[in-house]
Amino acid sequence: MKIRLGYVALSKAMENITTSSTITYTNFEKENEPLDKLYRIINNNLDSLKEILTYNIKNNLHFYRLTSKLIPLATHDKVNYDYITPFKDKFDSLGKLIEENNLRIDLHPDQYTVLNSVNKQVVKNTFEILEYHYKILKALNIKDKIIILHVGGNNFGKLNSLKRFINNFNRLPQEIKKCIAIENDDKIFNIKDVLFLSKELNIPVVLDYHHFLCNNEGEKIEDLIEEVFASWKNKTPKIHFSSPKSKLKKDFRSHHDYIDVNTFIDFINKIKFTNKDFDIMLEAKAKDDALFRLVRQLKYKTDYKFIDESTIIGK
Repeated sequence: MKIRLGYVALSKAMENITTSSTITYTNFEKENEPLDKLYRIINNNLDSLKEILTYNIKNNLHFYRLTSKLIPLATHDKVNYDYITPFKDKFDSLGKLIEENNLRIDLHPDQYTVLNSVNKQVVKNTFEILEYHYKILKALNIKDKIIILHVGGNNFGKLNSLKRFINNFNRLPQEIKKCIAIENDDKIFNIKDVLFLSKELNIPVVLDYHHFLCNNEGEKIEDLIEEVFASWKNKTPKIHFSSPKSKLKKDFRSHHDYIDVNTFIDFINKIKFTNKDFDIMLEAKAKDDALFRLVRQLKYKTDYKFIDESTIIGK
């Protein structure tokens, strides 16, 4: 069982390096040469992405979530510009770096991406957001394109909300449908709900274990994990893992800066019977710092074998 650990967007070790520089629409309007300003920001973000990917490669970090904010104002309804073609050489270079070093890259749009919304404008915006994410993955020549979604809102009840998700999913372009993976959330749509969608739509399930602890019907994860893994077919499954800010009810859904090592070990022990390789995205606020701290703790507390800085061979 091989497990690769990953982190989200920004490296704590790479101070002052960000791939999320942006500009507000208000300030964009004030620019004498607004497109030039956008191009400068994009160039900086892409250069910073190269720095972070190089850092990941040199530190044997194989799994990384790209920021959704790479391109400023990309989906703003009053801004329409080509953010791919002028940067083709940089995208190609980044894509080559990713491919040659076998990095796994994914994207997870923010809370404004609500495919099952009852608001037509929100659904329209969601289609545009998904198209933007797809264009970035395509420009980087990512072969295994993954865009992770939550189900969304619960207007008119869970069943109707699931039906709206299915109906709107089926309206998506085929190339985007192939990218979608569905994640359980911490309030409404639990692991059983997303497994239902997985079967209906033939899409993979990203188990978020923290969300599972927040929102379940008393089931045991060890009874469902094989079904979750099977949804990925011949691809390596992805799991999200974070720890609650505190055990208090008001803070339990919030993410901690770091990972609770004992909960992590307990989780691995529950699912190791599958003997399946999988990747774990650590959604901790301390980013790569949390990843390396967890590795040090695991080396002390377990007999896991580490084949490099972020890859575990579990027993």
